Amino acid sequence: MAILVTPQTRVLVQGITGSFGATHTRLSLAYGTHVVAGVTPGKGGQRFEDKAPIFDTVTEAVRQTGATVSVIFVPPPFAADAILEGVDAGLDLVVAITEGVPVNDMVKVKAAMQGGKTRLIGPNCPGLVTPGEGEKSHGGCRIGIAPGYIHKRGGVGVVSRSGTLTYEAVWQLTSRGYGQSTCVGIGGDPVNGTSHLDVLKMFNDDPETEAVILIGEIGGDAEEKAAEWAAEHCKKPIAAFIAGATAPPGRRMGHAGAIVSGGKGTAAGKIEALKKAGIAVAETPADMADTLIKRMKS
Repeated sequence: MAILVTPQTRVLVQGITGSFGATHTRLSLAYGTHVVAGVTPGKGGQRFEDKAPIFDTVTEAVRQTGATVSVIFVPPPFAADAILEGVDAGLDLVVAITEGVPVNDMVKVKAAMQGGKTRLIGPNCPGLVTPGEGEKSHGGCRIGIAPGYIHKRGGVGVVSRSGTLTYEAVWQLTSRGYGQSTCVGIGGDPVNGTSHLDVLKMFNDDPETEAVILIGEIGGDAEEKAAEWAAEHCKKPIAAFIAGATAPPGRRMGHAGAIVSGGKGTAAGKIEALKKAGIAVAETPADMADTLIKRMKS
C-alpha cells in the first residue's frame, strides 16, 4: 500500500518536450515510473526518446494510454489551463510543479474543480514519491522533481510545504534505516489543491504508514487544522517542524504563502497548536527524523 500513487500508476507529462519537463521525465523513467504519454500541443504523433508517445491533448492521451495521473511542467501563464485540461479528461490526480502561477488563476481553478473527481497537488511543489523496493528503491513512482535516490521503501509518510525540507527529512530517515511509504510535497502557495490535513487523513487510513513527519511553515492555518484533527482522530506517531520562526511580520519568506499577517500564521502559534495535539515538534531541521524516531519509541 501507499497513498495517491503506486509503482503501477500510469503517468502522463504535460510539457514533456520542454527542457525542464524532459529532464525530469528521464529521471522519473530511470526511477521506474510508468510514464505512458506526453502532451505538447502541436507535437502529437512524435515520441519522447522512444519511451512514450506524445499527444496534442490530455483527453487524447488518456483515451489512448489509460493514464490516470498527470504532472505539469508548463510556464506559469498556461498552468491553470493545463490543470483544467487534466480535470476535463477525468484524471484521478494532477500534480502541478510550476512555480509562479498567478493567485487569481488558482482561485478560478479551485472553483472549477469543486465537486469533481480530480485531486490537485501544487502548484509550486516538488511532487510526490512512492518508493519502490531494493537498495535504491528503483521501481517506484516518482512524479515531479524530488531526487529519487534518497528514498527507501518503508513505513513513514512525509507531507511538507517545503521541497528542500522534504528532501532533508527523507534523507535523514533513510540514513537512519527508516523507509517511507509516500512522500508528498504539497507546495507553499496561498491557494493550492491539497492540504496537510488531506494528506494526513490518507496516511492515517493507509495500513502501511506507521508514522508521519509533517513539515509546515509560517502563513495560513493549515498546520493548525491538521493538528486539531490529529488530536481527535490520529493514533499514529507524528513529528513536525515549522519553518520561519525568525521571519519578520509582513515580509514574505520563500513561498508566496509564507507570510505572517494580522497576527496570524506565526511559527509560535503553529508550534503551540501542534504540541497541544500531542505532536512532537523538532527544534531545528536537523532534528526532524530523530524527533520522530524518539516519538515512535516512546
